[in-house]
Amino acid sequence: MSDLTTRFTDLVGRPPEGIWFAPGRVNLIGEHTDYNDGFVLPFALRQRARVAAARRDDEIVVMHALDLDESVELPWADLAPGSGGWSAYLAGVLWALREAGHPVGPVSLVLTSDVPHGAGLSSSAAIECATMAALCDLFQLEIAPMERAKLCQRAENVYVGAPTGLLDQAASTLCTKDAGMFLDCRSLEATTVPLPLADHGAEILVLDTHTPHSHVDGEYGERRATCEAAAALLGLSALRDVEDLDRALAALPDERMRKRVRHVVTENERTMAALTAARAGRFEELPALLDASHASMRDDYEITVPTVDLAVETARAAGALGARMTGGGFGGCIIAWCHTGEGDRIGQAISEAFTAAGFDAPSWFVATPEAGAGRLQ
Repeated sequence: MSDLTTRFTDLVGRPPEGIWFAPGRVNLIGEHTDYNDGFVLPFALRQRARVAAARRDDEIVVMHALDLDESVELPWADLAPGSGGWSAYLAGVLWALREAGHPVGPVSLVLTSDVPHGAGLSSSAAIECATMAALCDLFQLEIAPMERAKLCQRAENVYVGAPTGLLDQAASTLCTKDAGMFLDCRSLEATTVPLPLADHGAEILVLDTHTPHSHVDGEYGERRATCEAAAALLGLSALRDVEDLDRALAALPDERMRKRVRHVVTENERTMAALTAARAGRFEELPALLDASHASMRDDYEITVPTVDLAVETARAAGALGARMTGGGFGGCIIAWCHTGEGDRIGQAISEAFTAAGFDAPSWFVATPEAGAGRLQ
């Protein structure tokens, strides 16, 4: 914090009024269920974006990204969708608040973040939610946490132009320490789910395969469109409403559509099972659910890639109790449920397997559920 305060003072010419943070997130279970009105169970990471901020008495928004050594200045009157780059994630939050009628004004913002970029750990949502926390405090805005998340989502959807769901911003804002957040993506009701991993002799390895997410062929959009078409054929508003899976599958015209539906319906069931097990303290049931989730993403939703599959298989062979890909697919990260103290050893085993297979080296860390957005000082 002292370093960020010093850098802010050097760049802006006076100390910040405070420093705020918001974490990245990882999804424990519940993949591609969000846009089907289903269920997800993420938790926040210790990796976070931090924003030092202060109000200004002119009509300029000043933004600095310490990690990139870049600065952007925008006239307050020119704040509008269409400006790209990293600064859009900060400016977009200001814009969304202003558009919603909240009394905000020009600010200086200095950003730094250790949330891995491009790994599917919601680095953009962390920036947005840290900025939101700062602005709400600076301008004394009484905005409920879920509404803050919605405004951050609007900033990303409209100002940045990325069609993301609400999961990332909700997790970055609402999660609590040593707990996950169960989110009903239809009602947007969020429930805290205790995850005292250490008490159960467990830790979660998060490993980035460094395989870039590649949606250039429209794979993500194809799956979403297929799910929506299947729901329409079944006369449902969303696949979340399937009550008899066998009957639903029999009513669908082709195997590809049946596979997509089977993943969504069974993934919702697994997420509900994980919720029930965690609430009851039966953490020994969770690894098998992770394994089944990965098999479903690999075989039915067909969104894994060779690096991801190798990482999951190696994690299990090296002693992980369960493992799966996490995130949208076609690259990105895996998570592995490990005995306490085993995560780094398993990460090293995966790295060695990648070297033997000719893949780029992965990176990893052991994750513990942390708190959502707040103020550091």
